[in-house]
Amino acid sequence: MNYIPYLSTVIAFVFVVAVYNRYRRRGGIHLLLWAVGLFCFGLGTLSEVILSLTFNIFVLKVWYLTGAMLTAAWLGMGTVHLLIRKGNAAQIITWVLAGVSALALFLVLTAPALSGNYDVTHPASEQYKDFLTRGGLTIFLTIVLNIYGTLTLVGGAIYSAFLFWRKKILANRMFGNILIAAGALFPAVGGSLLKAGLTDMLYLSEFAGAILMYIGFVMATSGKSELFE
Repeated sequence: MNYIPYLSTVIAFVFVVAVYNRYRRRGGIHLLLWAVGLFCFGLGTLSEVILSLTFNIFVLKVWYLTGAMLTAAWLGMGTVHLLIRKGNAAQIITWVLAGVSALALFLVLTAPALSGNYDVTHPASEQYKDFLTRGGLTIFLTIVLNIYGTLTLVGGAIYSAFLFWRKKILANRMFGNILIAAGALFPAVGGSLLKAGLTDMLYLSEFAGAILMYIGFVMATSGKSELFE
């Protein structure tokens, strides 16, 4: 039995509590939205754990919705709020994302299930197409949400890194944001490795992603304001 998804799930939910507690103490909508994204990440890895023990179509749908559609988008939404402090642009985009997420939830949960023999020894990402009906709109939303999440996470990390580098201040926040973005994108790398037949690398990439995001968060939110030397 592969125990890496168990570890990833524990780290993810510990991370959710840490981010949410900081939000309660300090405020900042970006922290709340990061907590939402991390909660989706944790639900995705928890679903993998359950699906490695037994098959349940609802759990498979939760796995697809959180892991394949919502995690990167909501983490990226938090980054947007971190970077855009003026005007209503960030709030408007958040409401649009909430509407798209609600539509995705409806489409995935109401999608007809296909019959077949699920193999618990193989990851859900190898088998979901044989059990989950995905219409054209669902596939389109999956692509759009992942593109949005990738652009906001990577673009936000690069932009914030450039600002801190240009001002020669807060090196810890710069490197922290880079680690958060890299960690959130690690599961996508694992998906590519899965297609190459490296099943264990998928779980390892998720675990490494959770670790990188946690280290990045601790670094970016530390009380120290490290300067470039």
